Amino acid sequence: MSMLGVLRGPRQVIFGAGQRRVLGRVTAGLGRQALVCTDSRFGSTDEFAEMLRSLEDAGVAVTVFTGALPDVPVAQVARCAEMVAQDEPDVVVGVGGGSCIDLAKAVALVLTHGGQASDYYGELRVPGPAVPVVAVPTTAGTGSEVTPVAVLSDPARLSKVGISSPHLIPQVAVCDPELTLGCPPALTASAGVDALSHVVEAFTAVRRPATPELATERVFVGKNVLTDSYARLGARLIAENLERAWSHPDDVGARESMMLAALAGGYALGSAGTAAAHAIQYPVGAATGTPHGVGVGVLLPYVMEFNRPVRTRELAELAVELGAAPGGEVDDLAGEAIDRVATLLGAVGIPRTLADLGLPTDRLRWTAEQSTGSARLVENNPRPLDVDALERIVRAAHSGDRASLRTAYEADLITSEVAR
Repeated sequence: MSMLGVLRGPRQVIFGAGQRRVLGRVTAGLGRQALVCTDSRFGSTDEFAEMLRSLEDAGVAVTVFTGALPDVPVAQVARCAEMVAQDEPDVVVGVGGGSCIDLAKAVALVLTHGGQASDYYGELRVPGPAVPVVAVPTTAGTGSEVTPVAVLSDPARLSKVGISSPHLIPQVAVCDPELTLGCPPALTASAGVDALSHVVEAFTAVRRPATPELATERVFVGKNVLTDSYARLGARLIAENLERAWSHPDDVGARESMMLAALAGGYALGSAGTAAAHAIQYPVGAATGTPHGVGVGVLLPYVMEFNRPVRTRELAELAVELGAAPGGEVDDLAGEAIDRVATLLGAVGIPRTLADLGLPTDRLRWTAEQSTGSARLVENNPRPLDVDALERIVRAAHSGDRASLRTAYEADLITSEVAR
């Protein structure tokens, strides 16, 4: 098969301790009237006040919105855009976790093209460039600072929904690991596990034929040679540093490595995309109210097990990045990759099953049915998914029975052979 490589990202990424201090200069190069979006927690910090001074010292007039909410309610996009429309911002700065950055992206979109955020749900529905966004992450997880997607919650829908377009990629990402030093352990774990799910699902995603049209017809093209390099880097950094960042919150080296891992995960998912773990998490999150990173973390080993028959080699390669000794049997290494992921999840306090998250037994089929609504994610899974296959994963993840997924696959093979 011919190599395929697709990589999208910001015009500029500035990474390193203390680099938040360049915010004023890089923003002034894009506009002179800035909307700054953050949440109430970070908006009250000295670091945020320092960044505002940096903007003002660079001659940028600032309007501040500190009400960003988790999972970005779609109504909040409209409220924020209406609040600042008369100021006519020509640059939007998102400071915070993934929700703050996603809010900045969505508001920039509405300010430029009008209408409601819901008008742009799905892929490639943004008609053109938007007001430029500068992204400053304060957690190490979503990678939203480099991705072409903004994820919103909409009460008219049971699950979260995304707007996906290369026009949503921030113009500049300023990644300062010092901004993550205040993250509590639970948030460090949830964000770091989200980054882990990005690199694993991007590295094991569907591999599509390398047609000349692919990169223009899809935002997320599947596994490819360029995103693979970032997925490998992210997996290695997370394996070496997540537990350390979680258990020693002031470990600057671990925080630096985790922010770099999240950035790598953003580059990997931004072109390759994610798959079944994210598709299933959306209804799980809606039903249980659990953080996104926790939900995908619970699901990840089971999805890896389900996909193992068609991604054995890739999982074996991931095992080595996760710390396994190279040179073993491919099947054994593939299993070790899943075991190592499960062990790491447990080490940072991620529950083992969907039952632990509080998902009721009578909602398992419903969860599978709702998961099919995320067509982009379902189609990106390397092993075909229908409602029954999704329910199989959900039930295994609810009971904690990974072995049932292997047994079911072997039974399907026997059935296929008999049918022949």
